Amino acid sequence: MSPHPPAFTEIQENLAFLDNWEDRYRYLIELGQALPPLAPAERNAVNKVHGCVSQVWLVSERDGPAMRYRGESDAMIVRGLVAVLIALYSGRTAREIAETDAIAVFDEMGLREHLTTQRSNGLVAMVNRIRTEARALAAA
Repeated sequence: MSPHPPAFTEIQENLAFLDNWEDRYRYLIELGQALPPLAPAERNAVNKVHGCVSQVWLVSERDGPAMRYRGESDAMIVRGLVAVLIALYSGRTAREIAETDAIAVFDEMGLREHLTTQRSNGLVAMVNRIRTEARALAAA
């Protein structure tokens, strides 16, 4: 059994199937396009992720013991990365999120090697934001 949620495992398998980087980028863009848009009021300073060159907003909500994430970006590839992070982290407990290193997972998938430095830094900023928040909740 995969340690990751089914939605993420499906993305992982689809990316592994695509050996061409253009196809992988196209797939990421499609994942991003499938994200439901945030309400305009949610695109605010509180939800904005700092450290990203493009505009990125992440909304986290508690659902019992689990966390749910929604997000958006004005950049197509970054929006796809947001979709992958949501698939990896949504529905998990704060402790599971705090213990899941998305950067290591993305590296295993070979997903960061073709990202620009700016996109990679933005990804790290998104992951740090999610995990820092999860660690605070897990400790509370």
